[in-house]
Parts: sequence; C-alpha cells; structure tokens
Amino acid sequence: MSRLHDAVVQDQFGPRAAAYVQSAVHAAGEDLDALEAVARRETPERAIDIGTGGGHVSYRLAPHAASVMAVDLSVEMLAAVSTTARTRGLSNIETCVNLPFADASFDFVASRFSAHHWRDFEAGLRQARRVLKPGATAIFIDVVSPGIAEFDTHLQTVELLRDPSHIRDYTVPEWEAALARAGFRVRSTKLRRLRMDYPTWVERMRTQEAHRVAIRSLQQTVSTETATYYGVEPDGSFTLDTVQIEASACKARCSSAA
Repeated sequence: MSRLHDAVVQDQFGPRAAAYVQSAVHAAGEDLDALEAVARRETPERAIDIGTGGGHVSYRLAPHAASVMAVDLSVEMLAAVSTTARTRGLSNIETCVNLPFADASFDFVASRFSAHHWRDFEAGLRQARRVLKPGATAIFIDVVSPGIAEFDTHLQTVELLRDPSHIRDYTVPEWEAALARAGFRVRSTKLRRLRMDYPTWVERMRTQEAHRVAIRSLQQTVSTETATYYGVEPDGSFTLDTVQIEASACKARCSSAA
C-alpha cells in the first residue's frame, strides 16, 4: 500500500519517540555542544528547532533563549518532548506541528539530523529562511555524503534499508548551494565523523529483519575501499560523515561573491 512521505515519517518516528529521547547518539556529542555554544553567544529571543525529534536541540537552546519552539511532524515525538521538558524544568519550550508561523518570527533557527528526511530539501530550507529574521543565525547539522559515487551509493542504500523515511544525505557543496538559493549566507562549516553502533542503530528504528540481513550482507560484500571508508566493524557498526553549518539569513539578495 502506497503512503505519502509525511505519513511514512510519522509512522516511523511516532512509535519510537521514547527511543529518540533516550538515544545516546542524539542526546550528546561535540556537535550539540558546539550548537549550544552558538546559542549562548547569540542569546536569541525566539528560537526554533526544526525537526526536533527527541528534543535534544531544544533542551540545549532553552537555557539561552527566551522561548524555544520545537517543531516536528510526529505528534508522539512532540508529546515526548513536552513531557521531558517539564521533567527538566524547561518551561520555555513549546511544541508545534509543521511551520505555521509568520515571516521573520524567529531570531535563531536550528535543525539537527532532520533534513535528510525532508521530501523537498530546498523547500524546507526556504521555509527555514522565511521564518528567520534577516541577519539572524541558523545552524544546520546532518549526515552528509562524501560525494564519491561508490561511497554515496552504499550510504544511501543502508540508510534507506534501515529507515524507509530516509530521502537523501546531501554533500557539503549541495548543502552550501541550496542554502545560498534559499537566502542564507554560509559563515562556517565543520566536518565530523560519527560512529554508529549497529545493534542500537537498527533497534532504535525497529528495522525489519529482512532489511537488517540485507544491510549486513551489503556490508560484507562491498569493496575494500568502501568498507575501509566507513570503518565497517565485525558487528556492522560503522562511521558516518556529518557537517555543522552556521549560516545567516541574508538581509537582501545574497551576493554570489559572499
């Protein structure tokens, strides 16, 4: 039975809300520390966390912003975030489905490990730019493709087998070009490597057994170059590329020379 992509996302993540709140790889990390440092520097009045998932970005933004809006397609995810925020005494976090906000409603945008699920990547970036005040800061963090065809094919395949709501891990140049088209000026990029513990990675998404078998088979039969690049371990654990991009909303049309 065919389903719209938003329904696939909700079906995948709704029942797994608690798992994402508790996920070690999502709840901590150098990237999350760096994002919080930017929020501490900016002290925004109204911040928005697009694709909040388990809410970990929102929890880090809350001490440094007057208010934080956590946005997600999954009502179950948002309920888990609200509950966790109350438990932690973070009274300035609100939740909302989608982006029904006026232009320039926020002075800080953050999105972490969400964009690779967006059905229309560039439309999502345009919406992020629309709700952000001119000159304000945005932080985007996501898994990225290394851009080498052989490695890219492997990455997209295992991602999709693990999670049918996956759309695409983009390259850093694709991110930078799309952000420019959406009305952002990139200030800085930071590449990192992130180890994924295979048993936890597939269990968190409750990946079907047939797909788990396919992932392991693929890992065991790919070229030495691909297995080495991703650091595939005997139990299937491996290492991904991620990027953190700090950008600002252009006050007018972004200059191609900027």
